[in-house]
Amino acid sequence: MDKAEGCVVVSAKTLLRDVFGFKKFRPGQREIIDAVACGENVLAIMPTGGGKSLCFQLPALLNDGLTVVISPLIALMRDQVRGLKAVGVAAGAITSGNTEEEVDQVFSQIISGDLKLLYLAPERLVSRKIQNILSSANVTSIAVDEAHCVSQWGHDFRPDYLGIGELQRKLCVPVSAFTATADKETQQEIMQRLFEGAAPKVFLRGFDRPNIYLSFMPKDNPRRQIMDFVHLRKGQSGIIYCGTRAKTETLARALVEAGHSACSYHGGMESDRRRVVESRFTLEDGLIVVATVAFGMGVDKPDVRWVVHADLPKSIENYYQEIGRAGRDGGQAETLTLYGADDIRFRRNQIDEGLAPDVRKSADHGRLNALLGLAEAFKCRRLNLLEYFGEKNIKCGNCDLCDNSPETFDGTEPVRKALSAVLRSDQYFGAGHVIDILLGNLTDKVLNHSHQNLTTFGVGKELSRVKWKAVFRQMMGHDLIRPDVERYGALRMTKKALPILRGEKSITLRLDTINSAKRNYTVKALVSDDDAPVLSALKAKRRALAETAGVPAYIIFTDKTLIDMAQRRPLNLDEMSRINGVGEKKLENFGNIFLEIINGQVDHMHPRRQKLAGAKEGELYDLLLEVQSKLLRGSIGVDKPLSCSASVLSKIARLKPRTLNEMAKIIGPQKTDRFGAAFLDILNEVT
Repeated sequence: MDKAEGCVVVSAKTLLRDVFGFKKFRPGQREIIDAVACGENVLAIMPTGGGKSLCFQLPALLNDGLTVVISPLIALMRDQVRGLKAVGVAAGAITSGNTEEEVDQVFSQIISGDLKLLYLAPERLVSRKIQNILSSANVTSIAVDEAHCVSQWGHDFRPDYLGIGELQRKLCVPVSAFTATADKETQQEIMQRLFEGAAPKVFLRGFDRPNIYLSFMPKDNPRRQIMDFVHLRKGQSGIIYCGTRAKTETLARALVEAGHSACSYHGGMESDRRRVVESRFTLEDGLIVVATVAFGMGVDKPDVRWVVHADLPKSIENYYQEIGRAGRDGGQAETLTLYGADDIRFRRNQIDEGLAPDVRKSADHGRLNALLGLAEAFKCRRLNLLEYFGEKNIKCGNCDLCDNSPETFDGTEPVRKALSAVLRSDQYFGAGHVIDILLGNLTDKVLNHSHQNLTTFGVGKELSRVKWKAVFRQMMGHDLIRPDVERYGALRMTKKALPILRGEKSITLRLDTINSAKRNYTVKALVSDDDAPVLSALKAKRRALAETAGVPAYIIFTDKTLIDMAQRRPLNLDEMSRINGVGEKKLENFGNIFLEIINGQVDHMHPRRQKLAGAKEGELYDLLLEVQSKLLRGSIGVDKPLSCSASVLSKIARLKPRTLNEMAKIIGPQKTDRFGAAFLDILNEVT
């Protein structure tokens, strides 16, 4: 979509390049941006790191007026506002973290019409002052980030989000809503609460994050497993998610004692301490945050290189969103998830002890089963993950199972025995008791229920108790059995189990996955050995610039941009402008500084020429300058010196006059006599 500003036509692609420094849209972005810019109601479900923020930031620049962005966390808003200001966009935020002077400045910009994007926390919507100012301002659009928070079916429900619908009704403007994870129930509730007037145009984009390496490992001395993983990635920014607050603190201390830069983060900390950790993680390269899921949606750091789950996440949706905090810059990233029987029990208890209705608890057990299926998978993890979200035929090659296919066996017979034991004990008992039946153990519980008389009693003695536990985990992973919330966790068969029980279908299982904890994992280097020293030097310069400016390192350039520089080694500003992530503003501010790191010295361009860096007009400017130098004293070299200024040459390169009369209007008749024909020859040859 293009928008006219006076006589100038501004396109989305131009803004993408000149303001944000990107050379092309990510898959799916362009269609969403066009719909938002045209004033349509939009619901976009895009993968974490898929470029959601650009889908409301860029339309805000294409259109007149103010775009109000509802965002869940102060840290998230602060980072986005800082990033927008760094590329020359008028943006501001009103949160509880603002000083009175900062709030007054934002209000002043709203009233004057200078502000393009206003970020608001949802709880600020109840402020009468903000409502009055927005009612009188030229608000043309509302964007809702992390829109799943509006749904009680979502995994991060926020009651304050319910006020967005009322704001939309008051302002009568289109709404665009964005989220990374929303199942069908969540999507329906988002549409009901945010789009009462007109149904939105729904964009369901691919969930694949091919740059993220997926791996799982059964727990086998998990502290050692984590320390080994982190040691091989020393100096890289990472997040370790733990199931309890206490574990975040003990693990963070262990990492610090081992020489790593690490700190803990959880909801029980004082708010000031949490802000310090958030600030450190944003500003420092190589910091490891060991956290509960309280360190969640506010993570907008693009160059997190890895995410480790020290304990199994709550659900497959949580897992997907949490690993999505790695590699948001599109660069290579890694994940490792440790899991064990205690994790499963802990997560089951969390579901069962919650206040949700039984139907929701049952659904949550199904989501946890899906995650177990991913953990116990024997084929590509990415295929398993994306099939859950409805995607098929995905190519991977970037997960532990693609690297090392596990040994499998025909599990039909043991699974049928297990299902039969579950069924014959009236689906009223948990895995431990059913395994006792299969092993023929005469426990008090078996005797009390006369289960020694069942035909399945003792039929499973060929497997040990540990292996039966592995079989049951995989059965849950295939969603053949689920805990019944109405029967206090007793195993109940699902419809998927019936064909196997009847002998109509077979099933393949992995061998005891406890043995897989011995597998070694290799570290994938970010760059080659030859490029590594250059990348280190670029990172050092970036850190120095960031500390001087008091901004996070990635505000200067992201890891992906520096890696591109290190690999391509640009020689001048024209080549530097072609590096992904280098727009006009950053080229002007940092281009020569980083070229000097790469090449040792830099030929500085005239500012007028620098504005044309990377464009066809830059090439024209150079050719015009070359011709002008040859004709400085006329064709035979004896005339009075005559030349055009840099601004005039830039104007010729941009306007591209086609005739001598058009040329004369730019440079005058005298200079046209000297240079006109030669300049036209250059223009005709190049264009």
